[in-house]
Amino acid sequence: MTALPAHSAPAPRRAPEPAQPRRLQPAPVPSPRRAKPRLAYAIIAVSAVAAIVVAQLLLSIAVAQGAYEIDTYELRRAELARQQQMLVEDLDRVQSPQYLAMNAEALGMVPNADPVYLRLSDGAVLGEPTAAAGGTAASGSLVSNALITGVPLVTEQQTGQTPIEGATGDASAAAPVSPPLPSDGLPTPATH
Repeated sequence: MTALPAHSAPAPRRAPEPAQPRRLQPAPVPSPRRAKPRLAYAIIAVSAVAAIVVAQLLLSIAVAQGAYEIDTYELRRAELARQQQMLVEDLDRVQSPQYLAMNAEALGMVPNADPVYLRLSDGAVLGEPTAAAGGTAASGSLVSNALITGVPLVTEQQTGQTPIEGATGDASAAAPVSPPLPSDGLPTPATH
């Protein structure tokens, strides 16, 4: 035996087969009885597009209307904020000590130059009680009334009128009517 390995001969190569040219053939024509209804598809597509356009138009109108309403409410809020600020300023003016003192004098009250104090710990009276004297010297204001210009006093108002400047509309509906003054000129509180 021989020690040489046996080699097999290589297999012969085959040449590739020539490709056959492709031929174009017309598509088969559908028979008239199998024709799909193209008119129905067209109507459905056109109506769907029309519905989408109408829906978008209605949404645009609704959004625009909402924007106008928001703008109207913002203007109204700003107007009410200005009115509130005016009313707060008028309230501060009417609550000032100068205005209260002027109203007290208009109602017949006079300031007391000699006050008397009561000490609660032992009940002692400090000071000499004297009657308050009226007159022009007693009613002189020590502080100028620059804050309360244009606000009428209680005695200058008609029944049902409010001292707020710039208020419009029915004044009797805007504020409660104060009780009429008694015959002696001093008001009494109406309690219930």
